[in-house]
Amino acid sequence: MTERLLSLKDEVKTELNKCTAIHEVNALKAHFLGKKSPLQELLAKMKEADVEEKKTLGKAINEFKQFVEAEISLKLKEITSLEIQKRLESERIDITLPGKSFAFGHQHPLTKIIEEIEDIFIGMGYEIAEGPEIETDHNNFELLNLPQGHPAREMHDSFYIDPTNLLRTHTSPVQARVMQTSGGKPIKIICPGKVYRRDNDDATHSHQFMQIEGLVIDKNITLADLKGTLALLMRKMFGNELEIRFRPSFFPFTEPSVEVDVTCFKCGGEGCPLCKGTGWIEVLGAGMVHPNVLKMSGYDPETNQGFAFGLGIERIAMLRYGIDDIRYFYLNDPRFLKQF
Repeated sequence: MTERLLSLKDEVKTELNKCTAIHEVNALKAHFLGKKSPLQELLAKMKEADVEEKKTLGKAINEFKQFVEAEISLKLKEITSLEIQKRLESERIDITLPGKSFAFGHQHPLTKIIEEIEDIFIGMGYEIAEGPEIETDHNNFELLNLPQGHPAREMHDSFYIDPTNLLRTHTSPVQARVMQTSGGKPIKIICPGKVYRRDNDDATHSHQFMQIEGLVIDKNITLADLKGTLALLMRKMFGNELEIRFRPSFFPFTEPSVEVDVTCFKCGGEGCPLCKGTGWIEVLGAGMVHPNVLKMSGYDPETNQGFAFGLGIERIAMLRYGIDDIRYFYLNDPRFLKQF
């Protein structure tokens, strides 16, 4: 029986060397240690042996079982290691290859202009005020010296929701709201936001566009303060080299009123199609706050003065970036937006 166990050990080694998969090793284990294995035959024959032979044979059988289990464990580790190695080779990632490029979002050109203008005015001590896009007729027109039937209302051809509410035609109602709640205190604000007018969309007009308006109210405010503020804004936005011109104009909520022109960026003031041969480009409107507007919001025009101004964000962006069609800002065309 001892010789039989020795030959079985050799057979175990030989058969294990042939195994290349885990299921083959498990089958071999069942063959040598299972219920119908040669080992079970030897155990059955132990009944016929005497006491001394049983001790010797029992020890040999236990050693054989331990030998088979140890050999199988080593073989399983070897096969598992080889399989892991093959898998790593098949799934290997070449870290020297360039990574995939992903497109990153960025600010819209109009947002860039708004934030740049906000930074300029915050640096001058202004606060940013906001208000609703659906406004009352009272705030949008009447508090700004545009009563019912005033001909200037036609300049702001409006989207009415009902007889008393409309989509705001400018951000001036935000100024009116601030004045109504200020309690007669000094004001220094800018009001950015969307506005709406009944315009036919073309290269220079849009039914929806964006404005930034400014308002300053305090004692001893003069037109010189307005000119200095706007001159600083224009030079910050377009450079120190350009010249600035103030022309008399008319707005119902300011008196006196002015329009601001800057030197044409394309021709340097010599005259070209962009400036229609004048050498100047209009950029914004402004003026001293009308006494009637001050009175309606609780300010005494004898002791308080103020100035207001308004500019179109799209117009500034078009001039800044050389864009010839306002509709590009709202088409969301990646070819246009990638340039900014």
